[in-house]
Amino acid sequence: MNIRTPADPTRESDAAVIRDLLEESRAAWNRGDGTAYGRCFARDASDVTFAGTVYRGGGEIGRAHQALFTGFLKGTELTLDITDIRFYGPDTAVVVTRGDVGKGRPGRLGKLATYTVVRDRDSAGGWLIAAVQKTRHKRLMEALSFRLQPATRPATR
Repeated sequence: MNIRTPADPTRESDAAVIRDLLEESRAAWNRGDGTAYGRCFARDASDVTFAGTVYRGGGEIGRAHQALFTGFLKGTELTLDITDIRFYGPDTAVVVTRGDVGKGRPGRLGKLATYTVVRDRDSAGGWLIAAVQKTRHKRLMEALSFRLQPATRPATR
């Protein structure tokens, strides 16, 4: 994981709490607990799903996910690998993850999610998810783009 901040014990502590928050959301997903999943989000959060649906607020996110957990996502597991945490001021961070959802650990983490997390002094953990947007990693399209237009290749991956 890459934490792009100066060596600062406060930032290291915040990063640990943020990792715990995302682990809490992952564990709630894996238990099929929509209420606990929704509690990881701010009251005015937004969740842009892989399908393009936009849910607003921790309550709605939790209710919608509970329906998914008792429906076609029943028994699935969320796998998350945090690849980057960047802080923007004392109360905001952007977290990039690789991951996937399925029955058991996937062989390849084919989805990316970008989380905006904010400090919330009223929450037990001190940080909540303010927004998340999920995208499928399209490896073939990416490789073709890099081959045809080398300037599109990012400096680091």
